[in-house]
Amino acid sequence: MSEPLATQQIRLVMSLRQAGVTDAKIISAFERIPRDYFVPPTFRDRSYDETALPIGMGQTISDPNVVARMISALGIGKRLKVLEIGTGSGYQTAILSHLYRRVYSIERHAALLADAEARLEYVKCFNVTTQVGDGQKGWPAQSPFDRIIVAASTQNIPDILLGQLAEDGVMVTPVGPEHGVQKVMRIAKNRDGVDVQDLFDVRFLPLIEGMPRTDGTTSR
Repeated sequence: MSEPLATQQIRLVMSLRQAGVTDAKIISAFERIPRDYFVPPTFRDRSYDETALPIGMGQTISDPNVVARMISALGIGKRLKVLEIGTGSGYQTAILSHLYRRVYSIERHAALLADAEARLEYVKCFNVTTQVGDGQKGWPAQSPFDRIIVAASTQNIPDILLGQLAEDGVMVTPVGPEHGVQKVMRIAKNRDGVDVQDLFDVRFLPLIEGMPRTDGTTSR
């Protein structure tokens, strides 16, 4: 018989601490947001496994360990405004909601976003604004952003998103080949340019340009 979900959540939080996620506010957010609510019923018994899980539309909910480490690298602050590229199930969005003043999140799949919005309302994340859109274009009308976090990989550091990052802002994004190992990078922007740090290896789905059509193709 599998462990109760509450026990699995406690085990996950302990694992995050062991992985070096020590910020009490980040740990608290993972304690408060039930990942099992953001996972399809078929995979609910694996909600707190440290792995990505399918959520439909060919997308996944990210490994919670990776989510925590990326947010740690981003740097948190209740006065900061953050842009999330890739709402997905809404799980990472909900975590961000507890750590930042305002969260703006873009998702290219309207059906996924509708489900995510319902979940975010249920867990009372009322400081989140979402839209269906092309993540590669960011959200220029709401820029600049203090923080940008990208939940999909790009071949290179995305210049359009970098242009929407405020001075002294930070972007965390996976960079690398679509079918290989990518590197999570931390890009800190300052008046002299950017400082780039390679952090750790990951495998993310690619950030796709354009919007999906009903026939399964992509419009650009």
